[in-house]
Amino acid sequence: MQRTLFTEDHHAFRESIRGFLAKEVVPYYAQWERDGMVPRDLYRKLGDIGYFGIAVPEQYGGAGISSYKYQAVVAEEVSRVGVSLGAAGAHLLLGLPYLLEFGTDEQRRRWMPGFMSGDIMTALAMTEPGAGSDLAGIRTNATLSADGSHYVVNGAKTFISGGAQADLIIVVCRTSPAAADDRRAGLSLLCVDTKSEGFEVGRTLDKIGMRTSDTAELSFTDVTVPAENLLGEEGMAFSYLTHNLVQERLGCGYTSFAQAAAAIAFTTHYVQERKVFGKLLSSFQNTKFVLAECAAEVEAAQAMVDKAVELFDAHALGAADAAKVKLFCTEVAGRVIDKCLQLHGGYGYILEYPIARLYTDTRVSRIFAGSNEVMKTIIAKDMYL
Repeated sequence: MQRTLFTEDHHAFRESIRGFLAKEVVPYYAQWERDGMVPRDLYRKLGDIGYFGIAVPEQYGGAGISSYKYQAVVAEEVSRVGVSLGAAGAHLLLGLPYLLEFGTDEQRRRWMPGFMSGDIMTALAMTEPGAGSDLAGIRTNATLSADGSHYVVNGAKTFISGGAQADLIIVVCRTSPAAADDRRAGLSLLCVDTKSEGFEVGRTLDKIGMRTSDTAELSFTDVTVPAENLLGEEGMAFSYLTHNLVQERLGCGYTSFAQAAAAIAFTTHYVQERKVFGKLLSSFQNTKFVLAECAAEVEAAQAMVDKAVELFDAHALGAADAAKVKLFCTEVAGRVIDKCLQLHGGYGYILEYPIARLYTDTRVSRIFAGSNEVMKTIIAKDMYL
């Protein structure tokens, strides 16, 4: 079906991103996967082309474009060539919304120049060894000093995207005990400078997929954080986190759609070259039927994400809507990429083929940003069930 989501400006941006990926990413990507992260210089290069400043308001030096469509273009282009931009997505989609929505003018002026240049990379630290989807179980604590000048943070975080290379980490911590009738109360957001004494990066976790996006364990031992690094109001973190989940889940769903579309493109090319029993693999009815099924599913996902992006840009995408996008598109990607890998045969299991990377990269999409089981709960609640 013909798409109407993008304008000429988006198409020009797409060509720019496509050229950047061809020059700065694709030739080096295999080595970055072996390294377990992208080089820090990549983020500065993304800063140089203005990527990190697209959504930053003009008063802080950015382009002031709040539309999600530019991020959608990037998701499609990185998937098209089977790569990723490390933790750049976490920096933009997890770090920036909190700084813009809940930061003070002073905080934005202090951090935005480095944010846009790639000199200050951000990460969001929510998950703990004992607290994943249940954020009310967070135990990392922050105690305000007697004179109110600083907090002292103690605790540990895990599964933190971009945590190994981050310079500023937005840490969800408990600043007061949970209320008897509300376990979610008492959580706050503190921006922690990773050069602070007592802060340590533990293991960089060895994942089955998304291998160029560093995912780390973090520890905080009597880390002093200035009171002016409190993001928003004390005790309001849970509502803040809920506020950004719509964009996070839209991003997860859109990326999954883009990966599924890329899988079909990779597989269509492969079956038109691969011969089995003296015939092109594309000539077999099973190949045609499988790819036809995949194409129909991905087109349905495309219609869904296109509508969701339009609603998001109009500030009309609800929590249940985002949950549906995340649930449907991640499940579609799982099915489609699995079928496409099967058509590659043994070669689909070899990491030099992009279908293998897509297979492992997309698996976590049904877990993070709220597991798909949680998405079903949100949708059912919206149905008054």
